[in-house]
Amino acid sequence: MERTTEKDSRYSDLEKMSVAQILQNINLEDQTVPLAVAAAMPQIEALATVTAAKMKEGGRLFYIGAGTSGRLGVVDASECPPTFGVPFDMVVGIIAGGDYAIRKAVEYAEDNATQAWLDLTEYNINEKDVLVGIAASGTTPYVIGGLKMANLHNITTGCIVCNSGSPVAAEAKYPVEVVTGPEFLTGSTRMKAGTAQKLVLNMLSTCVMIRLGRVKGNKMVDMQLTNNKLVDRATHMVMQETGLDEQTAAALLNKYGSVRKAVENS
Repeated sequence: MERTTEKDSRYSDLEKMSVAQILQNINLEDQTVPLAVAAAMPQIEALATVTAAKMKEGGRLFYIGAGTSGRLGVVDASECPPTFGVPFDMVVGIIAGGDYAIRKAVEYAEDNATQAWLDLTEYNINEKDVLVGIAASGTTPYVIGGLKMANLHNITTGCIVCNSGSPVAAEAKYPVEVVTGPEFLTGSTRMKAGTAQKLVLNMLSTCVMIRLGRVKGNKMVDMQLTNNKLVDRATHMVMQETGLDEQTAAALLNKYGSVRKAVENS
């Protein structure tokens, strides 16, 4: 397969550019990413629809990936509990090489085609769940192996890749292919490809949580109140929904622990 993410940059002699030129050219390339995501919208819709349906039935969402892709999955998964008040194990991000690899690269972890399934079985993944493989190249053995085994066990599979016609997409029942093209820095897929994957992950998890009833109006009514900023935001949300004064709203929030429950019991 042709990996456009590995093609030579459209820009030469980067070291001879001024700071302004470097930043401007990176920004010009970044502006192409939302257009690439838009072209994949039907695929994203299909994946989001089936994921929401499975999770409404009690399933979980798993992400697997290596390097930047794996880290992005871990980030998205870790942000779901504080944002939407869901259990910590409802959305799970797994990176090749384990949690150590979030901070430091683990050599050849992505080349192990059998490890992903071993990692997933620790969570007792089953056919109620959804597995999404994240791989900019679309060729990561760790991700391919995980998807293959998931398919054999009748688990719904999807992927987010940044090349067309990839082995990862071939394994996924619901592939999302966001073709971002050559990077400003040749082969550095933490840039445009990583941005595209982050955008799709934002769309997927947010859409699913809305469909699961974790949002009311346009507010995060189930968010965890883990710092003063969030408590202040939540207090004003209660005030807006109920018409109560700040002191009364804050007292309700303190008593019930969430915006949703505070409003329901106001």
